[in-house]
Amino acid sequence: MAMQLDHEQLHRLLTALADSDIQEFRLEGDDFRLEVRRNLPINSIASQGVSSRAVDSLASTVSVPRVDTSNSAAVSPPPPVPASRTDVLEITAPMVGTFYRAPAPDDPPFVEIGSRISSGQTVCILEAMKLMNELEAEVSGEVVEILIENGTPVEFGQVLMRIKPS
Repeated sequence: MAMQLDHEQLHRLLTALADSDIQEFRLEGDDFRLEVRRNLPINSIASQGVSSRAVDSLASTVSVPRVDTSNSAAVSPPPPVPASRTDVLEITAPMVGTFYRAPAPDDPPFVEIGSRISSGQTVCILEAMKLMNELEAEVSGEVVEILIENGTPVEFGQVLMRIKPS
């Protein structure tokens, strides 16, 4: 029997898990895999450049559906990111979602390459399950790279931008 999980069922399941004491949960179907892990150490998440506000809004991590590699229309993986630099800090995605550079389509981006930012300043938005999660800078500095195009899906831990601390 194939298991189907629609958006409403997924939302109810995640809500039920959020209200429970369950720390780790895995559910697999023929065409999807759902993994939820909670209460990750904040230090390990914050060291990846994620604000504590974003961590507070992160209830779970959802993995995207598996791609059938026999399908010729399969989605290609994100392009490789250049090796990490030691003189910059990376802001990474704390969850799977869609990356937005501005608060609305007609608004200017939160930051541009060369922008001076301060700790606590919003640098982008990640949309996950219709929730807009603002990511804030952990340090003051200068934006030296923005690696993701506006409106692009991102994966957990993917590098979004690099900041040269001041």
